Amino acid sequence: MQTNSSANTIKKAELLGGAKAAIPLIVGGIPFGILFGTLAPSSGLSAWATMAMSLIVFAGSAQFIVLALIAVQAPLEVILLTTFVVNLRHLLYATALVPHISHLSFPLRSLLAFGLTDETFANMSQRYQPNSPLGDDHQFAHFFYLGSMFSFYVSWSSATAIGLVLGNVIPDMTSWGLEFAMSVTFIGMVIPYLNTKAMFSAMLSAAIASLYFAYLPNKLGLIVSALIGVAVGLTVVHFQKSPLSEEKKI
Repeated sequence: MQTNSSANTIKKAELLGGAKAAIPLIVGGIPFGILFGTLAPSSGLSAWATMAMSLIVFAGSAQFIVLALIAVQAPLEVILLTTFVVNLRHLLYATALVPHISHLSFPLRSLLAFGLTDETFANMSQRYQPNSPLGDDHQFAHFFYLGSMFSFYVSWSSATAIGLVLGNVIPDMTSWGLEFAMSVTFIGMVIPYLNTKAMFSAMLSAAIASLYFAYLPNKLGLIVSALIGVAVGLTVVHFQKSPLSEEKKI
C-alpha cells in the first residue's frame, strides 16, 4: 500500500515526465503558434480576441480554419459546424483514452478533455506502452497527461502572444513558411508507432485515402481517411491473431 509521501513522489514524476515528453513536440508547435498570432489580426481579429481564442479554444488547426472563415465573413453557424467536423478526430482519441481515465472524477475528466490535443494524445499513447520509462503502473498516469497538457497550453498561448508582437514589428512573416514546422512535428509523432504491420498498414492506407478524399468539403476527407486507417489496421490485427502467435514486429 502506497503512503502519501510515495504517492506524491509518483505524481511529481508523472507530471514532470509529461512536461518533458512534450518538449520535442512543443518545438515544432511554436512556429505554428507564432504564425497564428501573426495571421489573426489580418483576418479581422483584435489582439484580445486572438489571445482569447488560443486560451479558450486551444485547437491549432481549428483556429486557423476559423480565421479563414472569418476573413470571408462566413456565418457563425458555418464556422461552428466546420470547427466541429475538423475536430471530430478527437472522438477517436477520446475513445482510446476512456478506459484509462474513466475512474477519474467528472471535473477532472472535463479538464483533460479540454486539453486533449494531437500532441498530448501522442504522448499519452506512449505513456501507456509497456516499455514506458515510468513503468506499467498507470494509477497516476493522468498527472503525466496534465504535465503534457499544461506544457502545450502555456507554449501555444505564449507563441500566439509572440506572433502578435512580431506581426507588428516584422512585416510579411506569413511568407516565411513557418507552418512547415507543424507538418514535421506530426511526422515525428507518427514514426515511433510504425513498428507493426497493423500500424504501418493503417498509416499507409490513411495517407492514400487523405489524398483521394482531399476534395471533400469542410476537411471531411481527414475524418474519412482516419476511419479507413483504423479499419485497415484492425483488419490486419484480426487476420494476424491466432492462439499460438502474436503480432510480430516488421
